[in-house]
Amino acid sequence: MKKTLVILAHPNFEHSIANKKIISELEKNIENIEVRDIHALYPDYKIDVEAEQKALLESDNVIFQYPFYWYNMPAILKKWFDDVFTYGFAYGAGGDKLKGKNFQLSFTVGAKEEAYSPLGSNHFKVDRFLIPMEQTAYLTKMEFQKPMYAFGCVYVKDVYNSPEEVEKNAAEYSVKLIEKIYSYK
Repeated sequence: MKKTLVILAHPNFEHSIANKKIISELEKNIENIEVRDIHALYPDYKIDVEAEQKALLESDNVIFQYPFYWYNMPAILKKWFDDVFTYGFAYGAGGDKLKGKNFQLSFTVGAKEEAYSPLGSNHFKVDRFLIPMEQTAYLTKMEFQKPMYAFGCVYVKDVYNSPEEVEKNAAEYSVKLIEKIYSYK
């Protein structure tokens, strides 16, 4: 199987239920996988661009795994893109190093699906918030895969879900993500 790189961007991974479950299932079920926890690697936000570009070059599938925060990715993942996807590497003259690699957004959403609708509290479907990432894939000539995400993946005691519900949602989602990864050409 082709190599799969997971860029994990969770600012509180040690307290996560859903993302921990997803990463655990990926590591158990995907051959030839590398998970790079960029919060653990770069707590000071000083990204090792050379190491990250090397990991990208060695991979065929790139999965961006994170919690959906304020309708976007966590700050460290934005910084990672800003630093790693450089001119001459990811785009521009000579910037075709990522061409043909699969680009997969995979994230957890705290709210229920109905919150992301015209009549829901967030007013828009999730995909509307992802257009800049789709353009990033196109600019870098990567193969943009339909984004995947799991709803109901936050536990707030006496407010949202139970830990068991969150883990169940993440486990069900993991099966779909693994199937998707195995379907890549």
